[in-house]
Amino acid sequence: MHRRRSRTGRCRRWRTSVPRNEIARRVVTTCSGAVGTILVASLVIFAGLAAAPGDPVAQILGAKATDEGRAQLRAKLGLDDPLLERYWHWLTSALRGDFGTSLTARQDVTDLLAPRLMTTVLLVVMAALLIIVVGIGLGIVGGVSSRSRAPIAVLVALGIAVPSFVAANALIGVFAVRLGWFPTFGSGTGFADSVWHLVLPSIALSVGYGAYVTQLTSAAVAEEADKEYVLTARGRGVPALVVLRHHTLRNAALPVLTASGLAVAGLVAGTVIVEQAFAVDGIGALLVRSVSTKDYPVVVAVSMIIVVVFVVITTIIDLIQVALDPRERTQAA
Repeated sequence: MHRRRSRTGRCRRWRTSVPRNEIARRVVTTCSGAVGTILVASLVIFAGLAAAPGDPVAQILGAKATDEGRAQLRAKLGLDDPLLERYWHWLTSALRGDFGTSLTARQDVTDLLAPRLMTTVLLVVMAALLIIVVGIGLGIVGGVSSRSRAPIAVLVALGIAVPSFVAANALIGVFAVRLGWFPTFGSGTGFADSVWHLVLPSIALSVGYGAYVTQLTSAAVAEEADKEYVLTARGRGVPALVVLRHHTLRNAALPVLTASGLAVAGLVAGTVIVEQAFAVDGIGALLVRSVSTKDYPVVVAVSMIIVVVFVVITTIIDLIQVALDPRERTQAA
């Protein structure tokens, strides 16, 4: 990396160009690691459920079933086959989009997940918008305004300290029961009604993650606001909004983007608690019911959806970092 002196006497860096094949190698390496992580996670989930206490056959047939009936059903479901053989059969079927049949609902798992997945996606999108708009907005205010840092720090501490199920109960008690502004439970019918039903669940889901994004955004913006080049621009009379947009926010964007991406990735797992609290019929609530009934095909499918979403989002974040950060591009070489 070469340097030269600018007219102001400061050192300016020339970015070292990195061959495209090196960038492609970094992309292939990152994506390969993501695929490996998903495969390892699927094996761990599958083996963990196989070793978990409880018998799905007993759950299906009940206590009055005969030993012969239990043995026939176990053979039909392949539960007596070796673990690796069962896993391989599940993996090859899952790659074709076949996640098996629910043991309790006696319905194809894909058909069982499809309508509930759309509800969860809508909930996650609404919560993600709250995190990005409110979380980053408060973080920027706290970073550039010293007077606002103390009250925003209090809000951040409360948001991080309050679990999502506590926030859910508080929101239900105040805005649904006492004020009657929102429904207390359910997913609604139709897009507009579903959005209305999911307002409180999305707020409860976004509280903790939004506080995390606000905290990191505020710290990143405050750090950049105290840099020499920002102070120099202010001293030269550059308007404050121009300095904020072209200098402070641009250089603070990478950590903010990383924090926001990780928060959005964690939202899918957070739906398990929030959907249960608001009786929302999404994949989170389905996962809880399936665990209690030992419905292993559904548990594996929902768990893998959560894992895949998290790995994909974190992989995208890593690739964006490679594209935006010169240091990451240099390391790729």
